[in-house]
Amino acid sequence: MTKGRQGFGSGGRKGPGANRIHGAIAHDLGVAILGGRYASGDTLSGEIEFSEHLNVSRSAYREAIRILSAKGLVESRPKTGTRVSPRSNWNMLDPDVLAWAFESEPSPAFIRDLFELRMIVEPEAAALAAERRTGQQLSRMGHALERMAEFGLATVEGRDADQQFHHTVLEATRNEPLMSLSSSIGAAVSWTTVFKQRARRLPRDPMDEHRALYDAIADGDPVTAREAMRELIRLALADTEMSLDG
Repeated sequence: MTKGRQGFGSGGRKGPGANRIHGAIAHDLGVAILGGRYASGDTLSGEIEFSEHLNVSRSAYREAIRILSAKGLVESRPKTGTRVSPRSNWNMLDPDVLAWAFESEPSPAFIRDLFELRMIVEPEAAALAAERRTGQQLSRMGHALERMAEFGLATVEGRDADQQFHHTVLEATRNEPLMSLSSSIGAAVSWTTVFKQRARRLPRDPMDEHRALYDAIADGDPVTAREAMRELIRLALADTEMSLDG
C-alpha cells in the first residue's frame, strides 16, 4: 500500500466524503494484496495503528476491511486480527478485484485464464443471443458498434462501448446466471484491452470481428454467431500475447 498517504481526511470526518475515504483505503489495500505486497496469511496492521498512520477514522478502516472481506481477500477473527485470505478464496470475477489485479501487473497465466473463461462462456452466449435477442437489444449492439468505430478502443469511450456490446450479448441470452456474469466479463474485456495497449498501439482494428458477430446475431444464426465470437476472442488473445511477449 502507498506509504504516508495523507489525503483521506481527519479521523473524525463524516459525510459524503466518507464513502470515498473507505473506498480509497480498500483500493490501496486491494492493489497491495493482488500485487503480492501482502502474502496469503499475512496479518494487516491493526485498526488503531492503521488509522493513526493515515489519519483516518477507525470506522473508515473497518468499512474498507468489510469491503475486502466481502470480496474474499481478507478474513478477520477475534484476537488474531485481519489476515490475507488464501488466493483460492479471492473472488477473481469481482470487477474491483479484476481492476486491482491489472493495476498490480497481473501474471501472464492469470490473463490467459481470463481469455479461457471468455472462450468457455461467450461463444455459447452468442449462439443463444442469436436465437433470443430482441430488436431493441440488436439496436443497442449496433449503437455500441458505432461508438466503438467512432472513438476507437484506445479511448475510454470506445472501451465503454465495447463493454456495452458484450453486456448486451449476454443480456440477449435471457439466461439469468449468464447475465450475472456480465459485469465480470465486461471488466475482463476492458482491462485486457487496456493491458495490450500499455506499451504499443493496438496492432489491428478489431471492428471486423465485432461486425461479423453482430451480423450473425442479427441474422438469427447461432452457429455462425458462436464461431464469430470464438474468432473474436482468439484474435484478442493473440493481440494480448504480443504484449505479454513484449
